[in-house]
Amino acid sequence: MLVDIYSKDGQKTGEIELQDKIFAVEPNEHAMHLAVVSYLANQRQGTHKTKTRAEVSGGGKKPWRQKGRGTARSGSSRSPVWVGGGTIHGPKPHKYSVKLTKKMRQLAKLSALTCRMQEDNIKIVEDFNFDEIKTKNFVNILKNLQINNDKTLVLLPKYDLNLYMSARNIPKLSIYPIDKISTYDILNHKKLLFFKGAIETLENIILK
Repeated sequence: MLVDIYSKDGQKTGEIELQDKIFAVEPNEHAMHLAVVSYLANQRQGTHKTKTRAEVSGGGKKPWRQKGRGTARSGSSRSPVWVGGGTIHGPKPHKYSVKLTKKMRQLAKLSALTCRMQEDNIKIVEDFNFDEIKTKNFVNILKNLQINNDKTLVLLPKYDLNLYMSARNIPKLSIYPIDKISTYDILNHKKLLFFKGAIETLENIILK
């Protein structure tokens, strides 16, 4: 399919041919769902932990004699029923990671890209860079491209320090190299702004 290319001034400069194998597949909602579940699960550290009665400090001595006091018998001041005692059936550290096959991850990403293309939420801009870190310049480019009011994901061919530092404080904007994004990143943003060079990089990654 042919898609327009714009300059950073917002002017149309030409067209680019996009691969149907990437931007015009049959969207698979289940694959996208699994990819999002996997991404969110993998963000969890799983380091939650409570101490059992064997791990809390103290409690080595029997609090009082077994009989004769008229109170309930007790063998430790660190019993779970006591204040300061251990916790029964508390959380233990464990992994939450959910693994997907390579084909499933790829299908999910292609489905997400296709959905954004069908919604007409993908825009391609000529490659550019900054000689200095200047957030104002990046904001003006977004205004020229008329995507400054939507949650936008900017996709670069490769990491660029000046571009990243210029864009990172802009509200509702994320900027990543094309090879670092996930299905979640695509679905979590309404607009996708591709640098022209990022398209070629994406094709090399997916179609190799």
